[in-house]
Amino acid sequence: MSIIKKLASQTAVYGLSSIFGRFLNYLLVPLYTYYFTAAEYGVVSEFYAYAGFFSVLLLFGFETGYFRFRDKEHTGPDVAYSTALIFVVLINLGFFALMLLINTRLSAALNYADHPEYVLWFSMIFIMDAIAAIPFARLRAENRAFRFAGIKIVEIGVTVLLSLFFIIYCPKVYAENPESWIAPVYNPAIGIGYIFIANLMASGFKFLLLAPQLSGLAWGFDRALFARMVRYSLPMAVIGFAGIINEMLDRALLKYLLPYDIQTNLKMLGIYSACYKLSILMSLFIQAFRYAAEPFFFAYAGKSDARQVYAVVLKFFVIFCVFIFLLVTLFIDFFKYFVGEEFRAGLEVVPILLLANLCLGIYINLSIWYKLTDRTLMGAVVSLAGAALTIGLNVWWIPQFGYVGSAWATLACYGSMAIVSYLLGQKYYPVDYDVKRVIGYIGLGIGLYFAHGHLLMSLTWQPWLLASALMLLYVLITALCEGRQRIALPPA
Repeated sequence: MSIIKKLASQTAVYGLSSIFGRFLNYLLVPLYTYYFTAAEYGVVSEFYAYAGFFSVLLLFGFETGYFRFRDKEHTGPDVAYSTALIFVVLINLGFFALMLLINTRLSAALNYADHPEYVLWFSMIFIMDAIAAIPFARLRAENRAFRFAGIKIVEIGVTVLLSLFFIIYCPKVYAENPESWIAPVYNPAIGIGYIFIANLMASGFKFLLLAPQLSGLAWGFDRALFARMVRYSLPMAVIGFAGIINEMLDRALLKYLLPYDIQTNLKMLGIYSACYKLSILMSLFIQAFRYAAEPFFFAYAGKSDARQVYAVVLKFFVIFCVFIFLLVTLFIDFFKYFVGEEFRAGLEVVPILLLANLCLGIYINLSIWYKLTDRTLMGAVVSLAGAALTIGLNVWWIPQFGYVGSAWATLACYGSMAIVSYLLGQKYYPVDYDVKRVIGYIGLGIGLYFAHGHLLMSLTWQPWLLASALMLLYVLITALCEGRQRIALPPA
């Protein structure tokens, strides 16, 4: 079990930093939803949906490509790193030049003709984040989790502080004396634009902290290696883009497919996006796991017990994800206060989105089959099929069911992708996953969730007491089941 503990410790480092950093960022959700209307928050949500797409397009899958080739070349990992970094920098400089040319027309097409600065600000954020992804990948590959985590936390901390400064402090000082020192710094007409400005300034600060890693630009560009990285990475970019479609497209489509006027559609988008944030604990764990697991899976692939380890990892991953699902759904009366009252109309989507994220996490575990066998093109086909399903279901369900249709489309997509990936994995890279236990734990969690709703109506218990009892029951059942199964893995 020591290898599982090693992966768990790496996940914990990334996870604690992500949880701490994202918790700071999470505090911005009540700030935004209590200080801005749902329609205004919808504007923010729309731009952050676009951010997801460009985070993939401007990286071209070279983050994963770097992991794949850093230990494979006689030229050494530094040349693989500099080759990836130089390519990503050039691509992003070209993108920035394009945005300067089409900014005005693009802003008008998005119905933001009065705010072309939004597009320009976000373009700069996209660029800095894409370039920074390669240095962050190198930190992960070198197991420098604490530096990785420290920079992430600093970035989020700066975002939080600047958001508090622009959204709470500046308006208060300006209202008391518009002619004070705050006048050159703050303009109330910018409004929600200060959310973007805070993010932009934090991204710039992160970029400065990564300056030592950016010196790798001087280590050279290997054309032959680049050609191999392109062949491997471009399908990964397709996979990533399809993944963003599955994750973010609903928020981009709601503005256009809901059967109301633009302002009402933006309001619905804001409500949905705020409630999506309530699945943050699941997203945090999956993100932390992904940071630790991706380099781990590649590094451990050559060991004789690799497939056995991967099976155990998936099972314990699901156990913990179901625990998070129950924590949020059973104590939703507490978590709902993290969003403003206007946004709580969408709480019904929270359990659906939590299950969708659980399926996404399972898919991430199962996706090792195409990464380790270099069948990234087949992985891209699976992701594209999921993206097609997402598009089709959103176009079909949003006009009929609103944002609830988007939530169900997300669950249907990730669930289908997990099933297809499992079936293909058993053909190309068979792993003896404990399918019965995995499905059993998920079914147990869903059963306890529905039991909670039924028992609340028939018992006089306090809601928190009933939720605690059901959480304890889940822990006892999983502990009993796992206690009966002896796991014997060789040490790392």
